[in-house]
Amino acid sequence: MSANSLDRAAHFECADDVEAINRLYRERRWSDGLPIIPPTAERVARMLAAVRIPPQTVIARVAPGFGAATVERIAINAVMAGCEPAYLPVLIAATAAMAESSFNLQAIQATTNPVAVWLIVNGPIAQQLEINAGFNCIGQGAWANATLGRALHLILQNIGGALPGEMDRATHGQPAKYTFCCAENEVNHPWQPLHVERGFSATESTVTVVGAEGTLNMNTHAKSASELLRVIAQTMIHPTSNEYVHGGEPWFIVGTEHAEILKQAGMDKAQVKQALWEQSKMPVRDLSVHEIERARASRTVELGPLSPDTLLPIATTPDDIQLIVAGGAGTHSVYVPCFGNSRAVTRRIET
Repeated sequence: MSANSLDRAAHFECADDVEAINRLYRERRWSDGLPIIPPTAERVARMLAAVRIPPQTVIARVAPGFGAATVERIAINAVMAGCEPAYLPVLIAATAAMAESSFNLQAIQATTNPVAVWLIVNGPIAQQLEINAGFNCIGQGAWANATLGRALHLILQNIGGALPGEMDRATHGQPAKYTFCCAENEVNHPWQPLHVERGFSATESTVTVVGAEGTLNMNTHAKSASELLRVIAQTMIHPTSNEYVHGGEPWFIVGTEHAEILKQAGMDKAQVKQALWEQSKMPVRDLSVHEIERARASRTVELGPLSPDTLLPIATTPDDIQLIVAGGAGTHSVYVPCFGNSRAVTRRIET
């Protein structure tokens, strides 16, 4: 949906009939394929009342169509997704974060890769809004998680213009293109939480946007830190990864049981990242011939000439590997491979 069509949708007169409104939104491709909450003037006004920013303020230009993400347009999509008004500041910060050049939203929105934008919320607002960081934190069941992630993807489609099969060229896509949002568990945590690691204070609230290609469950009953890190590193290695071709930013949702093993071993984040970076290197020969040429074009300056025996690190530096702690009890962590040509961005949430 272009910016102009979004404005027309915002002021469209239609019978007060949920089925008719949803049929209209399906026909005009204003929804994500799921039922929407009609963004009536009254609902949008209630949403806008949650912030002090004027409705016509442009927060960002959203690639690939570069529609103007005004506060009002963000609010319209928030209503459609079912968000509470208190969620609007999170979406405003997330929209601004996605527009930063290092995030590379143009490529994320238009690639054939199945990239989805993952929201990670830190700080006091996560508990205030009841954003799930525990059991099933990236699954169903939490209203805030579901509607925040969904609203952001409606913004990407309706303001950014990334309609599937048009500017969104994802070959298959993934379920996270509907919604992907969680908080970090800052209580059961052996290290600094993500936002503190990134330079914010513990009392500030932030949102981080990540270009995520999917999730991979890592179920291991390993009881020592060395064994745990070895099997996780081996899980990361896959020759079809964009991250080895470009030097990526892999993410891990470390389960609380695995986090406790690392804590008991006295390992800090830097040591965990270093171990994963070293042990996940993959020989160039494992790539396909075409991917070897892509890697040479992308990483020769970084690594020098690439021979079949050259060991490719998954990321340019160990610090590019990112860790958060979340989830319930159980011998599970989650590997989130990422787009490669993108870096996560964290922004303060202004309330």
